[in-house]
Amino acid sequence: MNPESRVGIIGWGAYIPRYRLPLDEVVRIWGFSPETPAGLRTSEKAVAGIDEDAITMGWEAAYNALRRAGVDPSRIGGVWFGTESKPYAVKPSATVIAEALKITPETMASDLEFACRAGSEALRLAIGAVASGLIEYGLAIGSDTAQANPGDILEFTASSAAAAYIVGPASESIAVFEASYTFVTDTPDFWRRAYIHYPLHGEAFTGEPAYFRHIIGAVKGLLEKTGLKPDDFTYAVFHQPNGSFPLRVGAKLGFPKEKILPGLLNPFIGNSYNASALIGLAKILDIAKPGDRVLVAPYGSGAGADAYSIVVKEGIEERRRRAPLVDDYLKRKKIIDYALYSKYRRIILRIRG
Repeated sequence: MNPESRVGIIGWGAYIPRYRLPLDEVVRIWGFSPETPAGLRTSEKAVAGIDEDAITMGWEAAYNALRRAGVDPSRIGGVWFGTESKPYAVKPSATVIAEALKITPETMASDLEFACRAGSEALRLAIGAVASGLIEYGLAIGSDTAQANPGDILEFTASSAAAAYIVGPASESIAVFEASYTFVTDTPDFWRRAYIHYPLHGEAFTGEPAYFRHIIGAVKGLLEKTGLKPDDFTYAVFHQPNGSFPLRVGAKLGFPKEKILPGLLNPFIGNSYNASALIGLAKILDIAKPGDRVLVAPYGSGAGADAYSIVVKEGIEERRRRAPLVDDYLKRKKIIDYALYSKYRRIILRIRG
């Protein structure tokens, strides 16, 4: 038996800011070819407001997860927060969220960083801690206000959103983890050195050596470990740096687009980094039926990928009604222009005399 099978999802939650920047605004300002967004298969991206950051969005997603879980916050024995855009250079974000949710003081709390995979690493830690009996419930959060140098190709998709999961005993869950698998190497496709404001990326490494190699390695490892095949899964969710890569990696692995499109949010909100695959899973849990099997494969630059096999259980329909759905956040959007985007993301700073 895989240790993961002792653990399941008790509650899940998501948050997407209301503001959306159409990608033709980036084309207009920086002179890109109008065909560039079409190649990315992304039309607009979610933008955090001027009063939002990774902590506030992570809190909202975690609050939704807690509402669905229906457990006393004081019973959550660990809070793990994955981001690469934490508000404080030195100060944990996990403690802020834990305090605001009344989880403190008898809990573990840590911030994690592994590019876009830190939220998934948080989930792995929560699964392990619950499966071992160290804690009763764990909270894993992936939240980002993704950074991109103005005028860089990354600016088309770098967006803002959050997802959160409360994991606990399989007997109380609405979806159980069958198994998981991790594939990690030192592949420098994306990085940001100290005192550098925006990340850099090696475009030649972005595709085959980084994203595709690691997700394929993780998913193939999971399939070999479990004996499962693509046909055994109802849905498949992959990390979503753009709207094209998940479909391409799915095809390489034998997953038809019909299993990928229901959880593919990048075309509507962009690449929310640590929330990317996890919010895709939230979208699937919003529509899944008991007995559905879901493949989830987050990826993080630097580089590594995880793969999870998750089976949905009875009771999910009632629990999903306890908090807003991903679709609810998708529908409450407000279109902004590049000037407001620059203000909200503090690309333009006001100098006071």
